[in-house]
Amino acid sequence: MIPEPLANGFCFGEGPRWFEGLLWFSDMLGEAVHTSTLGGAMTTLPLPGRSPSGLGFRPDGSLLIASTEDRRVLRYDGETVVEIADLTPLVQANLGDMVIDDTGRAYIGSQARTGGVIVRLDPDDSATVVASDLDFPNGMVITPDRTTLIVAESIGRRLTAFTIDDSGALGDRRVFAEGLDGPPDGIALDAEGGVWTSMTLAHQFERIVAGGAVTDRIDMGERVAIACALGGPERRILFLLSSTDAYPQRLVGTKLSRLDAVQVATPGAGLP
Repeated sequence: MIPEPLANGFCFGEGPRWFEGLLWFSDMLGEAVHTSTLGGAMTTLPLPGRSPSGLGFRPDGSLLIASTEDRRVLRYDGETVVEIADLTPLVQANLGDMVIDDTGRAYIGSQARTGGVIVRLDPDDSATVVASDLDFPNGMVITPDRTTLIVAESIGRRLTAFTIDDSGALGDRRVFAEGLDGPPDGIALDAEGGVWTSMTLAHQFERIVAGGAVTDRIDMGERVAIACALGGPERRILFLLSSTDAYPQRLVGTKLSRLDAVQVATPGAGLP
């Protein structure tokens, strides 16, 4: 599979999400959230003074945004951006990716290299730590039956699964895949249970199944694989965000990130 460039001109793309015919993604260092059409036309939601990362949509269509460095959660209703939660008392490191379930509960990672946590932000905007002792929790997905959450542990080079109970608590922690080729960042789930994973230092995206077997690879050459999402018609387009460096702070002031797209055989499934 050879990806085709779709859009560029932004600093550091993260957290891609397909919603209502658009690919939404954060520009963490560019202090903005962008959208792209399937034709590559972009729009921008400026977020001055913020460093957005994880994105997710609640059932009412509002967009939640993890503001990385100040560890706050923002909500965008299509007109205004407001702060709805301060997670500083619950986390020891910057916020990262998120996934939102059908009830509007958001699971948000805090990216400590060791001792990282996942916080659940409920629809009433109250917050609870639901997982701990993670090695830099990053991308997250929820399976189609809504019973399992899978999280990428970047420093641990593994994908970890949790059972989600009726209250939204996480339990029965287990390894989905370990000993990965590179630190996993953003992930996407398909209808056959495969997880597309960005392998940052390996410069590729890989499709991994339970147990760790790699069934497909997309080589990004010199570019660094950052995050991915399945969307488009029938959710058969894999959107790929890449950059020129794995360490965001080296890219401040640049516009070298890129959004690519490629058609895949197996459609996306589950959440996001």
